[in-house]
Amino acid sequence: MSQLTDLAPSFSPRRQAQGARSAAVVAALASGFLAAGLGLGLLAVLVLLLWITSPYPDSGPGGAMHVVADLWLLAHGADLVRTGTRTGTPAPVGLTPLLLTVVPVFLLHRGARDALTPQDGRPQLAPLATGAWVACGYLAVAAGVTGYALAGPLHAAPLSTAVVVPLTVAAATAAGVWSAAGTPAVLLPRRWHPAAADARAGAAPRAEAAARAGAAGVVALLGGGALLCAVALVAHAAVAQEHFLSLSTTVSGRLGVFLLALALLPNAAMWAAAYGLGPGFAVGAGSTVTPLAAADYPVQPVFPLLAAVPGEGPGGPLTWAAAAVPVAAGIVVGAFAGRAAAPVAGEREPSWRWWPTVGVTALAALVCGAGTAAVAWLAGGPLGTETLADFGPVWWQAGGAAAVWTAVVGVPVALVVRAVRLRGAAPLPAVPVSVAAPRGRVRARRWTWGRQGWPLWEPRSRLAEEWEEEPGAD
Repeated sequence: MSQLTDLAPSFSPRRQAQGARSAAVVAALASGFLAAGLGLGLLAVLVLLLWITSPYPDSGPGGAMHVVADLWLLAHGADLVRTGTRTGTPAPVGLTPLLLTVVPVFLLHRGARDALTPQDGRPQLAPLATGAWVACGYLAVAAGVTGYALAGPLHAAPLSTAVVVPLTVAAATAAGVWSAAGTPAVLLPRRWHPAAADARAGAAPRAEAAARAGAAGVVALLGGGALLCAVALVAHAAVAQEHFLSLSTTVSGRLGVFLLALALLPNAAMWAAAYGLGPGFAVGAGSTVTPLAAADYPVQPVFPLLAAVPGEGPGGPLTWAAAAVPVAAGIVVGAFAGRAAAPVAGEREPSWRWWPTVGVTALAALVCGAGTAAVAWLAGGPLGTETLADFGPVWWQAGGAAAVWTAVVGVPVALVVRAVRLRGAAPLPAVPVSVAAPRGRVRARRWTWGRQGWPLWEPRSRLAEEWEEEPGAD
């Protein structure tokens, strides 16, 4: 019996670690597969439901599944190509319904967070490695869907799919890893201010506060744009209803038009936000729609949401009032930055001074501008050639205007919010101006090592002065 026991296989710690790592990799890949499968399944249910209820389907189940693959890639920002045109020239379709984009982004974000959530009996990888394996699993499904969607009258553009889809997957996965594992230290600056010895420790909360304030500014812009769009649709309700009823006479057709309009509502909100920011948007090649003037409209496609576009002509006080949208976004950014810069009333936590508050608000404005530019880039695109080649806002103009508006409005608001909250905070205990050191004792000095090995003096708090005995004192 002892001989049999001696001959039994024994697993070394190294082999056990390799097995645990393999199990963690498989779990991360499965999260990516599951996220992609859920998104495809949701679109398949909607498309097949419309195909089944349609009295005159144009194609069989294979054509419906091609539509599912095309819509899934379009939701990631990839361009499609339509070959069945009257002129025979292939027409690009690059206008992404942003409500469809929310589905894969949310699923990838949730998949990365779940993969990093500690569970009993499941080993854990590093956050960046986990996110990379989740993205690999998702992209494996995307590669198969792309190969299936390269044929047909409406097919995926290979170059756009190969570039945009991995970028969307990487951004959504990184957001999930960020929220689950915290701010990666490698992305933080080594020093927030040259004179601060603990600047690296203070950079993380400031960067997080700037990211939160910038994201809140983007949400405020989209919310204000949605309000503008709703007001314009109510003002032109009769035209919108006429367009909706004229597009289809069947129940399934009208349901499809309604779902398409619903998926394009975030796009309309971004267009209205760009209108309030000042650069405006285009409804065809050569057209401009801004609060100051709207001109050179081509023949408009019949669609309910386009009824909200203002008529041609110079602007007036009613159109200039759209500037309230970026002003509200700047107030939101400043309020978030100011609240993070000061302690809560009744606490005595140290707060930032006025210049870090300005820096955080300016960084939040840049984050808001970058987020607005990304959303504007996805919200616009071509629907064909010639007059249909330009729809939506120009991404760099919308992003730049958002950064300027939020910085100009947000910085004063942040300073005011910080001052108000500091007045409501608990006062710090009074400290004598001059404190005589006891005889035979000297103030302790603390030295720390800075970059490149140079010693730096670490300032001490006047509320926590320490003293040490002088060698040889009585």
